[in-house]
Amino acid sequence: MIKFDFQHAHLNENLKDYQEAVTLAHTQLHEKTGAGNDFVGWVDWPLNYDHEELERILATAQSLRGRFDVLLVCGIGGSYLGARAAIEMIRGLYCPDKPEVIFIGNTFSSTYFKQVEAYIQDKDVVLNVISKSGTTTETAMAFRMLKQLMENKYPAEECRQRILATTDRARGTLKELADREGYPTFVIPDDIGGRFSVLTAVGLLPMALSGIDVRAVMKGFAQAYDDLKNPDLEVNPAYQYAVCRRILEKQGKCAEMLVSYEPQMTMVAEWWKQLFGESEGKEGKGILPCSANFSTDLHSLGQFIQEGRKMLYETLLLVETPTLDGQFPYDEADLDHMNYLAGKSLDWVNKMACQGTLEAHEVTGGVPNLIITIPDMKEESFGYMCYFFFKACAVSVYLLGVNPFNQPGVEVYKKNMFRLLGKH
Repeated sequence: MIKFDFQHAHLNENLKDYQEAVTLAHTQLHEKTGAGNDFVGWVDWPLNYDHEELERILATAQSLRGRFDVLLVCGIGGSYLGARAAIEMIRGLYCPDKPEVIFIGNTFSSTYFKQVEAYIQDKDVVLNVISKSGTTTETAMAFRMLKQLMENKYPAEECRQRILATTDRARGTLKELADREGYPTFVIPDDIGGRFSVLTAVGLLPMALSGIDVRAVMKGFAQAYDDLKNPDLEVNPAYQYAVCRRILEKQGKCAEMLVSYEPQMTMVAEWWKQLFGESEGKEGKGILPCSANFSTDLHSLGQFIQEGRKMLYETLLLVETPTLDGQFPYDEADLDHMNYLAGKSLDWVNKMACQGTLEAHEVTGGVPNLIITIPDMKEESFGYMCYFFFKACAVSVYLLGVNPFNQPGVEVYKKNMFRLLGKH
């Protein structure tokens, strides 16, 4: 379901030379013998996921269907980025179907919170709070305020149906609170870290509540497991991508720009940035993940990419078949001189812009390009794409020689913040 093309990457090494290292990394992942092996539960998750919990997720979504206008997803980082990526990619940015989905608990902005609070005042809402510990500051602050808002809005029994907690199976502040209040709880597995958790209850519950067919998502996830379990670089596009990243880094490319041509893929790039940035940005190593949405961002970043410092390469994330398409109209007066496009598919125009940009950046600008192509922006493609990036990330970071599954650096800012806030 995914095509990978590295013919535009200007590689000065042969991928086959990395086969031994890739096979070792693959073995470490599947046999759980590599660094961070306590957090590789995602590797076999397409086969071993909790089927009973998926049924609970589906039943919960069905029981609440039609009873709410707005779904509030309260979480930060891996507790919301994957769900938002899925919902925007699959439903689009202006889905006419209810519910509207609002993401909160991912910022300290007072303005943002108060605007959301005012917006939902007269709407029926369901709140899904997502936190392994329940003590992540942004999420915990938002949840306390939203919980009080909902308790003022609904009777206690109604709150117990409308507030859903995704958290640790047995311990932690949020689990304790949810049990005390009687909220339904869903599990974040112990052996799957936040940035790899999108196809656990962390992402599946908000997806299901928003109307997405999560069975189809998991079908694509399982298909990717089957397709990507062979370590042979001749046949595994995820591992080809992993190796290309390391080769390009050795060629002096210290930044990777993930580029899409679909606005509803913007949050996929945000999810991808956490996955790769938090996994490999350690010990003074790693490639800076950044992103752009073309052709929009060509009008701001295109000049730098074309003629600026040769520090980056582009990874194009392309879609074969758009969710919607149309035909450019003919106009008798042609005052805008656009009739040369009359009768053409709008998606065809988008794809020609892509081809022209690729040629400009690669051939004229000398910027390496990797191309990942997915069939469409539907459920199965999303599930497949998640596993593709999971495996590519893990193997790529193992090739770098660091632990892909920890994030020691993020604790530093938290300690400083708590000191300034007066937390004891």
